[in-house]
Amino acid sequence: MIIFTAGAAGYTLLEVLWRGHSHWSMAAAGGISLLLLSKVFHKLAAAPIYFKSIIGGGIITIIEFCFGAVFNLGLGMHVWDYSGVKGNILGQICPLYTVLWCLVCAPVSYFQQKIEEGKIKFTKKALP
Repeated sequence: MIIFTAGAAGYTLLEVLWRGHSHWSMAAAGGISLLLLSKVFHKLAAAPIYFKSIIGGGIITIIEFCFGAVFNLGLGMHVWDYSGVKGNILGQICPLYTVLWCLVCAPVSYFQQKIEEGKIKFTKKALP
């Protein structure tokens, strides 16, 4: 639950900083993305960070396309539209944002590795 919540909060924060607003569906996409990234990065622990970043950017792009297909194309909610961006697919994904997601995945991969190495720990504190 911590990983999902961190992904939901992180994705939403990035969107608010980038676009000035977000949508609840992006929190769900962020949570799912970080859950998948943590599993994949665990399996690719020995891989170079650039490789994990490329794989991670691809994963987020696929999730973004799936959410766009449901919320934008299926339900007509118009959460985002990349129709004006070169190389877009159905206005839901585009190469520019895939590259940006790859860049975001570099620090995510780094922190995932540090957590697994035990250099970053999460503990529960007892309530007084």
